[in-house]
Amino acid sequence: MAAPIIETCHVACCANRTPNVLSWGRGGLIAYGTCNSVALYDPQEKCVVAVLNGHTGRVNTVQWVHREDCVSLILVLSKAYVLFLCPLPQFKQYVECVGHTGPVCAVDAIHLDNNKLLIASTASDSTVKLWLYTGSKAECTHTISFGSGFMMDVSLAWLPGSRVPILACGGDDCRIHLYAQCNGQFRKVLSLQGHEDWIRGVEWACVDGDLLLASCAQDCLIRVWRLVAKSRTKRNAQEERTIRMSEDVFTLTQNGEQTAVTLESVLAGHENKVYGVHWQPPVIKGGDQHQSLSLLSASMDKTMILWAQEEGSGVWVEQVRVGEVGGNTLGFYGCQMSPDGSMILAHAFHGALHLWTQSHEWSPGVVISGHFNAVQDLSWDPEGEFILSVGSDQTTRLLTPWKRMDQTQPTWHEISRPQIHGYDMQCLAMVGRFQYVSGADEKVLRVFRAPRNFVENFANISGTPLAKLLASSDTVDQPEGASTPALGLSNKAVFQGTAPSDLTPKTNEEEGTGFNSVSDRYQESYFHPLTLNEPPPEDHLLQNTLWPEVQKLYGHGFEMFCLASDSGRTVVASACKASKAEHAAVLLWSSTSWRQLQALPCHSLTVTQMAFSPNGLFLLAVSRDRTWSLWKRDDPAPHFSLYTSTRKDTAVHTRIIWSCDWSADNKYFVTSSRDKKVIILHQQDLSVVSRGIIRPCSSILDVGDSATAVSFCPILCPGNSYLLAVGLESGQVLLYKWELSEEPAGASDWTRYGETDSSQSHSLTVKRLRWRPRVGRAGQGGEEEGEGSITAAGSSWVQLASAGADHSVKIFNINRLAV
Repeated sequence: MAAPIIETCHVACCANRTPNVLSWGRGGLIAYGTCNSVALYDPQEKCVVAVLNGHTGRVNTVQWVHREDCVSLILVLSKAYVLFLCPLPQFKQYVECVGHTGPVCAVDAIHLDNNKLLIASTASDSTVKLWLYTGSKAECTHTISFGSGFMMDVSLAWLPGSRVPILACGGDDCRIHLYAQCNGQFRKVLSLQGHEDWIRGVEWACVDGDLLLASCAQDCLIRVWRLVAKSRTKRNAQEERTIRMSEDVFTLTQNGEQTAVTLESVLAGHENKVYGVHWQPPVIKGGDQHQSLSLLSASMDKTMILWAQEEGSGVWVEQVRVGEVGGNTLGFYGCQMSPDGSMILAHAFHGALHLWTQSHEWSPGVVISGHFNAVQDLSWDPEGEFILSVGSDQTTRLLTPWKRMDQTQPTWHEISRPQIHGYDMQCLAMVGRFQYVSGADEKVLRVFRAPRNFVENFANISGTPLAKLLASSDTVDQPEGASTPALGLSNKAVFQGTAPSDLTPKTNEEEGTGFNSVSDRYQESYFHPLTLNEPPPEDHLLQNTLWPEVQKLYGHGFEMFCLASDSGRTVVASACKASKAEHAAVLLWSSTSWRQLQALPCHSLTVTQMAFSPNGLFLLAVSRDRTWSLWKRDDPAPHFSLYTSTRKDTAVHTRIIWSCDWSADNKYFVTSSRDKKVIILHQQDLSVVSRGIIRPCSSILDVGDSATAVSFCPILCPGNSYLLAVGLESGQVLLYKWELSEEPAGASDWTRYGETDSSQSHSLTVKRLRWRPRVGRAGQGGEEEGEGSITAAGSSWVQLASAGADHSVKIFNINRLAV
């Protein structure tokens, strides 16, 4: 069997901002919605093993469905109008259930006879729908309308001692509505009162023939209800005279069986709204199913509590409380427990996953992380050992491979969050190994430099010798870390022995917050330097991994849009959003003095992307005005003059040009556009333009969709050919090999060698593509990487990183030998 050309190395993504978006299957996989997709995460391998694409809108709820023998069979996930059923292990789309007229917010299902499924879903259209899945289609069998009310969660189970389905619905009327199937139809049998605010979660558990229902609400309380067949509750005369809980009784006419419902316990421990409750999954022992009486809850107070009955008294008590202390983030949206109860997981308002594992005591565990909004830009460090990415979630994140002692292959993890901003991030450019410039939806560029604490922890996690890292960074007056004022935007350097009170606040003019005194402006966020040997948890990423801001660059009149730096790391080019020529100029900055060197006016609208040639002699800029400009560096000073450019009458592209890049040998550059065209030009052929017409040296490649990103592989292919990656608006990434031809016709000089399949592609627009600057796979050691050589031919692998509007960063391994 031929080796695949494209392999997915890593997917960095977080959970959507909805309460029921994550589910832990009894097979060990965690399924959660991320933007329009569903990620399947293996907590043991610490990586995403599959991504299920197909939805055209945000995934709101994900639920594993299990048989009574505890085998995970089918995954149910939903968003507005649609449900998908995906059988293991193929994970293929099975059926769509179209009927809701609003976004679906919760779903549950139980197995019937003959491999049928009964599915319950609730949506913002104020209805709960029951679906019967028969193997080929799903049909809506019943619709329950709640008028102007909304049901937040639903849960299905079997009534005690029967095969009668019972449905629990919790909503904004502070009641739990119970429906049971009678003569083929679901009818309301009872309403349970007690909660004083919206009910956020309900879940059934079967214990010794009885049903336990756990419910949580925004009144900060959890209630446990017990349903038991009335025939099992017969009491003698003496028991009738004792004090006991009141019970509600309902009868189903089809069997005459009476069922009693009592309130078992009210659990008070959270200090804010409780958004999720989850029973520990049952296990099989001796062929029988055993349900452990462990209940997990998650709250907006940023804690999870594990509840259990006290031996002897049977009173529900708090066993374990875990969570975050301090910070300015909101709390937990939901929780799940591993099948064996040794791990508990919460997902937060900003999509972050929080994992705790139990050995001798509960401690934070390593878990995946990612942006919770569109990823706008990314860049490899010059050595190709880590990736920096920026996104509309107002954060900059740093990913690097981590090789555990018991594993042969490294896994990628976020080990630092250098910038947590107050504006949506748009672009970044590396300037040296441990310094970068970033731009956001503001007029200011900000320069950040890694603190010593990060360099030391990076050495521990990546296995790189510390002396080598310190030699490549500026260790003079290097701060220990950084902290950010609660109402500020600048990361302040923290030196060893510096207390937060020693930090001088910025002036109003610098920060623009409108506060004067330190007490009015903020409380300092404390930095605690820690020595790490593994990727840090979320709370540590938020507080202790910031990079200090060393410079601000002023000069643009509107929000920043793109950045680029030369290979010598001496010049940085920047451009902002522009609707007039006066604002569309490219600004050049010195990376040593951080002074503005030059303004390059040429375009009339926003410059969308820029790229320096590998030798630093040329700067290419492409724009919304459908033209590109090429600037040449004049020696000896870093001064650039216009070499050539296209005009509206000479432009090859007919729509906005999104992206550009240079070949590794400095000969060619490529542009890609919304007009679906990818074009390569030779910079030497542009010195003399014949009759004002600029002719490409390649045939025009039509990729069939808006080409939003393009990148030349820095590793040259044999036979004077070049490998390119093209990202599309649909989310797919295409691989092409281009070879110079004297008279290219019909795209004969282009050869398509591969593309990402539906599970590998982004679900939304590809924003940026970047090849690793060195051959080999990061984290695999010097032998595969040709001892650090860019042109080493020993390894068959190169790596490609992509940023998508679907909130994800993906890293692909490309097999050069297969190409």
